[in-house]
Amino acid sequence: MGFWNRVKSEFIDIIEWLDDSNDTMVYRFERHGNEIKYGAQLVVRPGQVAVFVNEGKTEQSLNEDTLELADVFEPGTYTLETQNLPVLSTLRGWKYGFQSPFKAEVYFFSTRRFTNQKWGTPNPIMIRDPEFGPVRLRAFGTFSHRITDAGLFLREIVGTDGHFTLDEIHDQLRSLVITRFSDALGEASGNTPVLDMAANYNEMSTFITEKVKPDFKQYGIELLELLISNINLPPAVAEALDKRSSMGILGDMNAYTQYQTAEAIEDAANNPSGVAGMGVGMGAGFGMGQQMQNAFNQQSPQNPQNQPPQQNAPQAPSAPPPLPQVQFHLAIDGQTHGPYDTNTLKQYVGSGHLTRQTLVWKQGMDGWKPAGEVPELANLFGAAPPPPPPPSL
Repeated sequence: MGFWNRVKSEFIDIIEWLDDSNDTMVYRFERHGNEIKYGAQLVVRPGQVAVFVNEGKTEQSLNEDTLELADVFEPGTYTLETQNLPVLSTLRGWKYGFQSPFKAEVYFFSTRRFTNQKWGTPNPIMIRDPEFGPVRLRAFGTFSHRITDAGLFLREIVGTDGHFTLDEIHDQLRSLVITRFSDALGEASGNTPVLDMAANYNEMSTFITEKVKPDFKQYGIELLELLISNINLPPAVAEALDKRSSMGILGDMNAYTQYQTAEAIEDAANNPSGVAGMGVGMGAGFGMGQQMQNAFNQQSPQNPQNQPPQQNAPQAPSAPPPLPQVQFHLAIDGQTHGPYDTNTLKQYVGSGHLTRQTLVWKQGMDGWKPAGEVPELANLFGAAPPPPPPPSL
């Protein structure tokens, strides 16, 4: 330190701390030689506590350098004299007062509430759920705290650190929260299923707060609140649960298949150029619906165990394979579509995409003809009504 700085420090008569940060928990007031003038002004602002620490050698310390907690000042303005420094005066042996500068270290503690401290489980917690069995859960949340015992916090945590920040103790506090939460979650899982935990976040938060408070208190810190913001399942389990929920919402598979088919027909009607794709999609949809229906029928009351047929049971004679259906090509908007069988063409008649005047062709025909003139398709349009009878005279 330069000569001018040393001289200027001798005239310091105001001891205060203006905190311009959001994470400083403890700050040591710095000055040359730790000397404080007799009659100096100590300013402790709201949300602060000032602690005087005796630096020196005492008989109890066996001639070793120690830091002994002396006097504690709450918010206010003080003139430093022997009257308001009783502990330090006793330690120093000032029986008759003093008029010269004295040495002591002054630590300012921030007693404000430190909020929005994040916590979360670094690894999933394995529990035994009454509905899903063994599952792994992860949880996240926040907590808030403040210093309530400056002396204890100084002795147990700060030591001689002149600028102690929140980051230096956050990991330790977060580990305490995670440990107690994991233990509480294991106890709660026996009575509360995973699907019901979201409805009990408030109760669980209160319960865990009371369990963690003693751990914080041993450092001179009060845990004000602990909140659980989310408890979630692993992605694979959550995806399976979503599929299960979807199946429950669908309900009747027959009705669902019919609904999907109607939606496909409506989309094709709004997009004539997609007629060919609609035929393929409808065929695939009918096939998938039939497979799903067969799967449900296998688990019907007539065959509840889904058991295979007896090997010795007489087998019904196999039916002859169906004859191949005639397929036609359609000429729509100057483009050729198909071929389609009569079942599909019947759907097109219902949607208005196939009329009597639509040109069609099949293998063996010598050219395109209106659908109404082809015998295989004429019945799809219904018989034309006869002419009305003449009016009676």
